[in-house]
Amino acid sequence: MVDISARLAGDEPRSSRRLARDLAPIVFLGPAVLLLLVFLIYPLMSSFRLSLLAWNGLGHEGSYIGLANWWRLLHDGLFWAAAKNNILLAVFSVLIQLPIAVVLAVVLDGLGRGSQLLKILYFLPLLMSSVALGVLFKNFYDPNFGPLNALLEGIGLGGLQQDWLGDTHFSLASVIAVICWQNIPFYMVLFLAGLASFPAELSEAAVLDGASQMTIFWRLKLPHLKGTLRTGALLAIIGSLRYFDLIYVMTGGGPEGASELMATYMYHQVFASFQLGYGSTVASAMFIVVTVIAAISLRLTSRLETEV
Repeated sequence: MVDISARLAGDEPRSSRRLARDLAPIVFLGPAVLLLLVFLIYPLMSSFRLSLLAWNGLGHEGSYIGLANWWRLLHDGLFWAAAKNNILLAVFSVLIQLPIAVVLAVVLDGLGRGSQLLKILYFLPLLMSSVALGVLFKNFYDPNFGPLNALLEGIGLGGLQQDWLGDTHFSLASVIAVICWQNIPFYMVLFLAGLASFPAELSEAAVLDGASQMTIFWRLKLPHLKGTLRTGALLAIIGSLRYFDLIYVMTGGGPEGASELMATYMYHQVFASFQLGYGSTVASAMFIVVTVIAAISLRLTSRLETEV
């Protein structure tokens, strides 16, 4: 009888430890899962639900119209033009931001401790508010009083002066230039972090073997950054497909929709046209487009990484 009581008493702490071990994941993951449900899953489901309604966002919920909003979206040329602009932004973000960021990272990494001031200066654009930056460059591009046209006039290239944000041929390119200028420092820091783990012994051995700095870059440092480049490309693509702020401040999606993006088009449908049902359809379609393109990009970069 004493042995049984002692055995039961010894099993109690063991059961408590097992219970604590089983509850630990729930305790630690519970808040994160709750936040995910409240701020991501529920709004996403609500957006899909509202896409089935005809509603202006005021008063009682509108009437159920089934897939009429989705059918309208499929035949909405303005939405697909905005999606095309998003894809152009993603392509140029990858082709412009990443190469320049890699070059800056390699140069600054080679300077060692003497590059601290330059790192701070290069990082400043990313620290600026996007709204303030948009207002600054809106004045910079001003066709009448902007410094850009004044500079072109001063160096004898007055024939190149343009209404940079008011011309349908130049508005999107002008904003893309500002977006790239603002975001290059982020990828520069990302690549600097990748180069921090590059073994200095490899460079020293390559120099002893007669390799030039260009050869070291192409044969050693760039392959070392392969995973970081993949991450940077994914971030650039996903960020470009969801972009809103600078476009909204500088052009508002104009002129004539030339710089319209999916996010600005959604904003106009909801807050300017008061078509909450159709705006939710645009938001849901935007989510689908971003997810599909991100998945394709991830698959392609994974395959290229494997082949290399």
